[in-house]
Amino acid sequence: MFKFARQYWITILIGAATIIGWQLMTTKASFLNPVIFPDFGEIFGVFTRSGEELLQGFVSSMKLLVPAYVASVVLGISGGIFFGLNNTVRKILMPYVHMLSPLPPTLFIPYAIALLPSFQSASIFLIFLGSFWPIFLGAIQGVLIIEKQYLDNAKTLGLKGYDFLFKVIVPAASPYILSGAGTSLTLSFFILTMAEMFGAESGMGYFIQYYSDFAQYDYVIAGMIYNSAVILIALLLFEQLKKRILFWTNLKTDSD
Repeated sequence: MFKFARQYWITILIGAATIIGWQLMTTKASFLNPVIFPDFGEIFGVFTRSGEELLQGFVSSMKLLVPAYVASVVLGISGGIFFGLNNTVRKILMPYVHMLSPLPPTLFIPYAIALLPSFQSASIFLIFLGSFWPIFLGAIQGVLIIEKQYLDNAKTLGLKGYDFLFKVIVPAASPYILSGAGTSLTLSFFILTMAEMFGAESGMGYFIQYYSDFAQYDYVIAGMIYNSAVILIALLLFEQLKKRILFWTNLKTDSD
């Protein structure tokens, strides 16, 4: 705890100053609308009154995000490695990849709603679509930067098939794969919030949209804080996982 405080004391100080500044502005500044800018006590009260609703929203959101993100990781890594190792396939299909990957998932909302049987399946599809491309492209890039001499040495040692794939290709490409996976995780939360605002009955994004319709801005701000906290925790956990997988980069960083 003390180590954390010493390391992030400036971050903690900025957060505390923000809370104090907000409280002073909302209670002392007459030009601020108290409905739109509630004081921090009212915002904090939302967490005590609606804790169960926020928790239920978290569970509902994870039912959409987790299967979509897992599918994007599995298909993105496997597809990216396949493209990276097959020059012919890559040369033929990469123009289509470059054409489709920049398209925002929002463009597919009408088709997702019209063709898929439920809001849940449509949302999972949109989240998958947005989070797939960074992992897929990262895996391709990770394979392509592997030095030819490194691959030749592995083949000289008789590594082939699954041994060659999981002992050579995947570890060598993992920094790029995990970089894409981190970007995808952030995007998946963004798309999740967007999807929940147009058709959900529960969820972290739905919580904000529902109370904004009734101009209850203390609930809206509380929902924003809650969403931000969930995303921050998810990203911190991912960074810890990334450090464990890429342990040799940690050792290099520590030595520096």
